[in-house]
Amino acid sequence: METGFRKWIIVITVVLCVLLELIDTSIVNVALTQMMGNLSATQQEVSWVVAAYGIANVIVIPMTGFLAEQFGRRNYFLFSVILFTLASMACGQSTNLWELVAFRFIQGIGGGALMATSQAILIDTFPPKQLPLGQALFGMGVIIGPTIGPTLGGYIVDNFDWPWIFYVNVPVGIMAGIFTFLFIRDPERIKNAIPRPLREIDWAGIFLLILGVGSLQFVLEQGESSDWFDDNTILLFTGLSVIGIVGFIWRELTAAKPIVDLRVLTKSRNLAVGAFLSFVLGFGLFASVFVFPIFTQRILGFTAAQTGYLLLPGALASGFMMPLIGRALQAGVPQKYMIPLGFTIFFFFTFWIASRITPTAGESDFFWPLMVRGVGLGLIFLPITTMSLAGLQGKDAGQAAGLTGMIRQLGGSFGVAIVGTYLERNIALNRVALLPHISLYNPATLQRIQAYTQNFVARGFPLEQAQRQATAALEGLLMKQVSIITYAQVFTGLGLFFLACLPLVLLIKRVKPGVKMDMNAAH
Repeated sequence: METGFRKWIIVITVVLCVLLELIDTSIVNVALTQMMGNLSATQQEVSWVVAAYGIANVIVIPMTGFLAEQFGRRNYFLFSVILFTLASMACGQSTNLWELVAFRFIQGIGGGALMATSQAILIDTFPPKQLPLGQALFGMGVIIGPTIGPTLGGYIVDNFDWPWIFYVNVPVGIMAGIFTFLFIRDPERIKNAIPRPLREIDWAGIFLLILGVGSLQFVLEQGESSDWFDDNTILLFTGLSVIGIVGFIWRELTAAKPIVDLRVLTKSRNLAVGAFLSFVLGFGLFASVFVFPIFTQRILGFTAAQTGYLLLPGALASGFMMPLIGRALQAGVPQKYMIPLGFTIFFFFTFWIASRITPTAGESDFFWPLMVRGVGLGLIFLPITTMSLAGLQGKDAGQAAGLTGMIRQLGGSFGVAIVGTYLERNIALNRVALLPHISLYNPATLQRIQAYTQNFVARGFPLEQAQRQATAALEGLLMKQVSIITYAQVFTGLGLFFLACLPLVLLIKRVKPGVKMDMNAAH
């Protein structure tokens, strides 16, 4: 355990690294349009900038325990910081799309390691009684990072050029690398670990992990833009993901020295429940961050920066909640009471914001619902994490940390994919449902068209053109109303999903305050 100045320098270093990794999952979203223009790419092509990072993340995160033990946790963390920083610089220097995609994949390899290893370093830095505080600091990065990504990205895109969304990582990465080299040390268990000979490494497990999880992430990232299973490539990768995941599970349950020991899930009921709840958390966190900016920018006409600034207070509310929740856990408040409260608050947020989605909505309409979202997510993350890892020892704790991290990321990918597909398809369905109410035989419709026509004639348009403009204006009004209905349905559906998962809390076994968690292996 560390104390004094060194302890807090380590905290600053690893929290910065977590923020860097998770900000980069969402910061590029607001710059994709600018990238399309500068790199002469289509919308489907430029989506690979997001997909490459996500695929690399989910492949690396579950392997971090093995890699940290093989090469030393400090060495592996330092290498990951350097790799992430150099890849960020290379992303900004890219001169064509596929060069950028390649460097984003490399950046994702470094970034995935940063998140999983940072959690272990923080836990190892604090004594057992202060473990909830260490987890709280890690949770601040996990919740705040994806939310402030659009804020930072929007500001950069509005005031600079898209390469700067990558260049901002460089000075922070250099500082984190220096602090890692000077202050972070391996615990004794890692120092004394003997690296596995190459012949004993679970190469089959590594291959099946890359095949299964990588293919699944590809399907989730590219499925909506490729029309899902109507596309042969998506069908192929779906088949590969099934083969890879089934083979990976079988291999890891039977191998003598697996790359990811899935047997740890059978040793702790709380870990099994926590893994599923981590999926739900990732689903709600990333899906809500994904859908809200699309609504405000496409329907309400907000700029990327406006949307980002609107999301920022809620993210800060989550960060403020984390230390308070950590202290409550230290005081003995059971996780099985906090988690239902957090789920209920998130459910309340979704219905509140759905009621605020109107054509005339402004920034003030969303401020308090987003603050409530931040409080709810704060109450969910930390209790799930501490509950999942409590009571696990040595390598089991490291495997559990990697598994829950990967599952949370996959939950986010599922959330974004499902919400994106729902928006695309239900906007069309809702339009069909509203069309019978808009008919030339309907007096209200005729009156609205005549009013629009007269308005355009008054502006100097010929009668025939004014009538066409009036029809187009009515279609625009219809599509806006259809979109509002669909976005409200998305938020309502998210809330109902969280509510449906509440009974799982009954499966949680209460962890008594003071139960020791040997997290030295949690890399």
